[in-house]
Amino acid sequence: MRISVVIPTLNEALELPETLARLRSLSAVSEVIVSDGGSADGTVELARTAGARIVVAPRGRGHQLRIGAAAAAGEVILLLHADTWMPFGGDAALIQVLAKPGVVAGAFLKRFRDGHWLMSGSRLKCRIRMSALQFAYGDQALFVRRDILEKIGGIPAVPLMEEHELCRRLRAHGRLELAAATVLTSARRFRERGVLRTYARMISIEIRWRLGASPEALASVYRS
Repeated sequence: MRISVVIPTLNEALELPETLARLRSLSAVSEVIVSDGGSADGTVELARTAGARIVVAPRGRGHQLRIGAAAAAGEVILLLHADTWMPFGGDAALIQVLAKPGVVAGAFLKRFRDGHWLMSGSRLKCRIRMSALQFAYGDQALFVRRDILEKIGGIPAVPLMEEHELCRRLRAHGRLELAAATVLTSARRFRERGVLRTYARMISIEIRWRLGASPEALASVYRS
């Protein structure tokens, strides 16, 4: 089973090298596609030198993931944030999940590699969300069968909440399940904005989305 990795980037020259380096240990990864939204810090040149394929997309994670996934050739599409590190053996854990009857997609457990103590318990939260809601956040390295992704029309082309929309559409075609492995992701957003303030904003945006607010309106709130 070949895995295509799609990484959306925007000025990720500091974070991307280690992310790409860790992918090299995964033998089932057949290609890495960097979908860039207009970087000006050398991200594209760095990715190309590391052997990644570059596609250019409008700025916005949903748009970038959609274009990158559409260009992928693997049987499995792995959506990876530029600051999220895959574990050794993560490809085998992913394949094991998708081999189960009825499973069409999944994600990994998550731990913040530089998080505040208020951010502890991430892996338990991942299990609760997947068990109760059949949902995972984008920094958990979501993965999906390419045939199923094509069936639902690809990655939702929205500027925010793309993982919510994607999981919602996938649930209509089968189960989502967690892989028995943990990715390490950066807590930089929490450090920059404050832990409690960031959690409060995330909860507020998710409530507004569930009440019917558009991803476009929420993107403006998120960036403000």
